[in-house]
Amino acid sequence: MTVLPEPYTHGALPLPDGRTRFRLWAPSAPPDLALVIPGRDPIPLHPEADGFVQVDVDCTAGTRYQYRLGAGLLAPDPASRLQDGDVHDASVVVGADSYPWRHPSWMGRPWREAVIYEAHAGLAGGFAGLTQKLPELADMGFTVIELMPIADFPGPRNWGYDGVLPYAPDTAYGTPDDLKNLIDTAHGLGLCVMLDVVYNHFGPDGNYLSQYAAPFFRDDVATPWGSAIDFRQPPVRRYFEENALYWLMEYRFDGLRLDAVHAIPDPEWLVELAQFVRGQIPAQRHIHLVLENDDNRASLLTDGYDAQWNDDAHHVLHHLLTGESRGYYADYADRPAQALARCLGEGWVYQGQPSPYRQGAARGEPSAHLSPTSFVLFLQNHDQTGNRARGERLTLLAETTERLRAGVVLQLLAPQIPLVFMGEEAGSRAPFLYFTSHTDPALATAVREGRQREFAAFPEFSGANSEAVPDPNAETTWDQSNPWTPEASPDAQQWRDLYRALLDMRQRVIAPRLDGAKTVFARAVGEHSVHARWRLADGALLSAYVNLGPVPEALPRQQASAAPLFSALLFESRAGAFDALCQGNLCSESTVWLLEEPA
Repeated sequence: MTVLPEPYTHGALPLPDGRTRFRLWAPSAPPDLALVIPGRDPIPLHPEADGFVQVDVDCTAGTRYQYRLGAGLLAPDPASRLQDGDVHDASVVVGADSYPWRHPSWMGRPWREAVIYEAHAGLAGGFAGLTQKLPELADMGFTVIELMPIADFPGPRNWGYDGVLPYAPDTAYGTPDDLKNLIDTAHGLGLCVMLDVVYNHFGPDGNYLSQYAAPFFRDDVATPWGSAIDFRQPPVRRYFEENALYWLMEYRFDGLRLDAVHAIPDPEWLVELAQFVRGQIPAQRHIHLVLENDDNRASLLTDGYDAQWNDDAHHVLHHLLTGESRGYYADYADRPAQALARCLGEGWVYQGQPSPYRQGAARGEPSAHLSPTSFVLFLQNHDQTGNRARGERLTLLAETTERLRAGVVLQLLAPQIPLVFMGEEAGSRAPFLYFTSHTDPALATAVREGRQREFAAFPEFSGANSEAVPDPNAETTWDQSNPWTPEASPDAQQWRDLYRALLDMRQRVIAPRLDGAKTVFARAVGEHSVHARWRLADGALLSAYVNLGPVPEALPRQQASAAPLFSALLFESRAGAFDALCQGNLCSESTVWLLEEPA
């Protein structure tokens, strides 16, 4: 039996004797499949068990290689660790890690301390450019940098969700050592780094798997991006399990955010993935696994996963801040205060009841038993901003700045884990648009026209006076999306001061007490108002009074009489809000946080 280098079974694997093992899952390969290395004759691969082929070759790190799939057709390694060019070009053999890690003893930070900053490495100036921004982000109080996907994609510009080589960091952002330096520098500043990974589909350009591994995909299940990946196949499961481990071990990421796992038709594999990763990594390392899951499967959050992005909370807060009720926001426009209270107190709005937007389909599982830290709370992210036709941020969409400020104060001191989308901390007004750089003109045209069709029903994009939807493939679309240009944030300092003050208070007063925190109650007290209370780990009572409406609202008599008597003011989003609360009134567009210390 062949002895494989552990723990990896896919890709070009350096051996202790100086050779490299090339191993490929190719159950439907053409007869003339061969390994091609420049300057050598094509090298046949030998069949192994379960559809794998492999060959050991006397070559070292830096060797370029491809797989021949037929006359004139060469493909990269689907487990390529590095590309010599773009997604259609040669893969590169990568040797053992030689980066001189400066902080090898870093073990991460506990999840309760997480304040996540979601960033696009390319817009930041690549891995090196983002590295330069880390000291300021750490100083402001962020504790986790979350990178949008970096797996190799076609061209130099992409959100990252069109990646086709999940193991290869895109060289448009820098070298592997640049990425390691980013993570190493972050660790030296006390910052964790998480990576967004896409295990539900491959992009439309540069993926050759169907030509030699047809069983990688299902022909009976479709996703919005094409045929579903077949996780019933053990080599497919292992391919993605090893990918998760690779990022956590080889690059020392501190966690992963798994994109849109509701599009994975075998959800039990997610449990196996978490077990595999956690079983391979020393227990003393803090490794965080976070889901995006439209199905609201609470069971996963007690089976290996730390948290899920809370889309329900985003949607109701977006409605309250902007008044928008089109599309999926319609599910949250009726009785929004009750919906917000349910999110603050129990996690999700949809815990098994039917969703009108989804034609009455039931959605979700009960979540009230979960810790508040099982939910990632955000006002904006790449999806909710960038999937808008014009990519507007809340600085332009919120009905007033005061209301947006109240939303920020609610988010950053709530017991749920806050996530901030790049630029929010400076009040950026730059759009975040959907951008690509497809090199295939036909694909670029299809993406542009598809984007136009997507918004054709919107009044502003139809009729004689319609506006043009920005072309994703145009370089100007990319240029407009940079949130760090000075002109994008004319009142940046005021926003930075607010974020710094709130995050300092969170880390000093709230985060140390979050393990074991529980909801006492969360209830609507008006059309746009909520009163919520949590008992923290040491018995302290944390209370929020929120009014995201345009007019003041009176507290019910029984709450008004007792609310502030035994509590200290932590933060008020606008001057005078606490004094009004002492009189039994909630100021319009305000959030007040109180803390009652244990006796």
